Amino acid sequence: AVAALLSAFLGLAAWVGMQGALPFDAPLLHRMRAWHGGPLDEASRLVSALGHGWGVVPVDIALVLLLAAARRVREATFAAAALGGSGLLVVGLKRVFARERPSLWEPLASEHTFSFPSGHAMGSMTLAAVLVALAWPTRWRWPVAVGMGAFVLAVGASRVHLGVHYPSDVLAGWTCAVAWTLLVYLWVSGHVARGGRPGPWRRNRPGSA
Repeated sequence: AVAALLSAFLGLAAWVGMQGALPFDAPLLHRMRAWHGGPLDEASRLVSALGHGWGVVPVDIALVLLLAAARRVREATFAAAALGGSGLLVVGLKRVFARERPSLWEPLASEHTFSFPSGHAMGSMTLAAVLVALAWPTRWRWPVAVGMGAFVLAVGASRVHLGVHYPSDVLAGWTCAVAWTLLVYLWVSGHVARGGRPGPWRRNRPGSA
């Protein structure tokens, strides 16, 4: 899964580096442009804000602190490394690729950083992947997966609707985020391969070895 996701990300990155916009970038941006001028504009601004400073970042911090306070060391380590590392990674990747923001029309929001990959898409997807991984051993796995999946899609769509990202920026953020989170999970739970013990937040059942 990690190899497939990294291959997808590298494929997007290679196309952006050699060809610029992908074939679907401009058509999808123009389709979103046709919906400007209505309530979707304000909804996109709100969702976009929740996808970073008003939502994702505070939740990231609160999640790590709550796990640490509960002395769930492996879970807290996983969340901190995945969420914090994702933020640092996207800053570095933006500087490496230095892709300019879309300029097909005047965007509905002001951004001053590079475009590829989308930080909002990557941050929201990383949080979603972390929450799903933490909830997976519980009965909340599917509600969390469905709810966070809808949120991630809404954040990605909002960035394209606002005209501040190409769709390929969003796809790159998603693929990189999931690959990174899986890598961190494998690192934190690496003791499974060494000792055959349960994963970092799976509890042994009574009577099990």
